Amino acid sequence: MTFDKADIERRMKGAIDNLQKEFSGLRTGRATTSMLEGVQVEVYGSKMPLNQVGNVSVPEPRMLTVTVWDGANTPMVEKAIRNSGLGFNPMAEGTLIRVPVPDLSEERRAELAKVAGKYAESARISVRNVRKDGMDEVKNSDSSEDEQKRESDEVQKLTDTYIQKIDTMLSDKEKDIMTV
Repeated sequence: MTFDKADIERRMKGAIDNLQKEFSGLRTGRATTSMLEGVQVEVYGSKMPLNQVGNVSVPEPRMLTVTVWDGANTPMVEKAIRNSGLGFNPMAEGTLIRVPVPDLSEERRAELAKVAGKYAESARISVRNVRKDGMDEVKNSDSSEDEQKRESDEVQKLTDTYIQKIDTMLSDKEKDIMTV
């Protein structure tokens, strides 16, 4: 068995990509279509992502609109947005649902910063798990001791780099959340 640095790096990058996706769903003061990405709508007897039952757009900085393709689903989409835990109060007008993005209170900003911290910690744990797998790979390889030492140092350097990226992303996201 040989040490596969590219696989380890790919898996650590996956943790970063996942963190970026989770961070994009956290609201700041501005409306973005990604805010509604995680919303699941109960239609046709199953749960579907919102973007499969309607089109989300941002007509102005503090407003999202959802154009529902099948008018019969409008009440379900409205309910899914309201119950998503994002703090939105959607208003339906035919097949168009307006979703005003309210100003964030200081308390809500602090809550969102905590959520961002939890997402970052999950990403750190993922990176550390990949590190553990990499170290096990190195330990179980048929390389010489010197080679194993060099490979384990490489895994640790990768880990440190990706943990630093996560910390930087968290810091940037917290600044974004806390600025008015």
